Amino acid sequence: MSHFDLAAPKRAVNLSLNADLLQQLKALNINLSQTVEQHLAEVLREARRQQWLAENQAAIAAYNQCVAEEGLPLESYRMF
Repeated sequence: MSHFDLAAPKRAVNLSLNADLLQQLKALNINLSQTVEQHLAEVLREARRQQWLAENQAAIAAYNQCVAEEGLPLESYRMF
């Protein structure tokens, strides 16, 4: 599942990178745009995950407290 529109058009941007790093990437034929896009997609995914956890921290804590006090819902019906 992607967190952004994969069909959106590409847009040119300017980046400042270490010259030696760039030279070594080019020497190995590493596609800079594709690599940066993949990494930024992962950064976005993790940032959204952290945001969701922060926004839902109270609900998660309340559910965990309820389970600690009362056990799992429908636990009596478990066959294992």
